[in-house]
Amino acid sequence: MLRCDGTAWLWDAKTGASLLTLKGHTNWVLAASFSPDGSRVVTTSSNGTARMWDAKTGVSLLTLKGHTNGVRAASFIPDGS
Repeated sequence: MLRCDGTAWLWDAKTGASLLTLKGHTNWVLAASFSPDGSRVVTTSSNGTARMWDAKTGVSLLTLKGHTNGVRAASFIPDGS
């Protein structure tokens, strides 16, 4: 679930249970994508950043900065890089 307060929530698709809340963006979270192996999540924001997260712990691994507008999408290539 993507939210306007800078957070993204991860849910268990089978049970509907909330698994993680990813906090760190400073504006709308616009998109999210899992790595092919499910170990990482990338989120994008209207603040011009993308963030990489550990999908099991919710720890922020990397913040990509430099866009002058919101980042609307991000994805992994099939080999996970």
